[in-house]
Amino acid sequence: MSRPDLNLLFTLDALLAEGSVAGAARRLRLSPSAMSRALARLREATGDPLLVRAGRGLVPSPRALELREGVSQLVHEAQAALRPATALKLGQLERTFTLRTSEGFVENFGARLLARVAAEAPGVRLRFLPKPDKDMTPLRDGGVDLETGVVGKTAGPELRAQALFRDRLVGVVRAGHPLTEGDIIPTRYAAAQHIQVSRRGLDRGPVDEALAALGLPRRIAVTVGGFSAALALARASDLVASVPERHTGDLRAGLHSFALPLPLAPITVALLWHPRMDGDAAHRWLRACVREACAEEVRYIGGQFDMPPPAPNPAPKP
Repeated sequence: MSRPDLNLLFTLDALLAEGSVAGAARRLRLSPSAMSRALARLREATGDPLLVRAGRGLVPSPRALELREGVSQLVHEAQAALRPATALKLGQLERTFTLRTSEGFVENFGARLLARVAAEAPGVRLRFLPKPDKDMTPLRDGGVDLETGVVGKTAGPELRAQALFRDRLVGVVRAGHPLTEGDIIPTRYAAAQHIQVSRRGLDRGPVDEALAALGLPRRIAVTVGGFSAALALARASDLVASVPERHTGDLRAGLHSFALPLPLAPITVALLWHPRMDGDAAHRWLRACVREACAEEVRYIGGQFDMPPPAPNPAPKP
């Protein structure tokens, strides 16, 4: 079956609204002869005369009366779909956004983000989901609107990524721990008992690789799946946790933090989304809200990954 000429819908709408070939022609800026040919095509397509001569004018057939309201609505919707997007009215926006965030994001930036959203768009609701892995399928299939985390090889080249801030690993111990006093040198740090954080249960990480380069092993007493668990154990024991500084700011309240005596590269935390959302005005607004919520805390914001890094870890002492 051949596809119908959808331009005929606009012609039919004009004919039914004007009730004359000449009026419809003026409305669509066509010649009367062109409009007469279009009416002939409509009659052929519908199998109905549509407009029937009565005296000097035309009257709609029962089929035309039946079509009039529906055709007008179709034309209106088509014009709206092809019209440039109207200005975003945040006060009238009713929408739920789903954000999949890395651990510590909600605790440190969630309240600030919610305050900004509530002040500008009270009809918007945020749904925060945990990020148990780096699978980007939820972004691709539309189940998640935004995601935060470290951009890795699994991100996929089609996704958009914008840096939020840079972070670094710091050591964390309970108040009164022996490491709260004196210089922290690699040998002293490595000699402590440690908490390994790994969502996949790995026994080694960047800290172990940096220590291995200095010929130092470390003893891992326990492995946990997240920073919150690591900090809870450090708070109640003599174990040492190594966690991202800015991502765990509020979670480390009451604990003692120190710079790791290791040459570790800074961590770039980014905002990720699918490019199909680039043109969505509400989505652009939310991305700006997330960036500013993070920037107020860490004062690093921008669309590239070359922002000033956090204070570097000190060079290891012999």
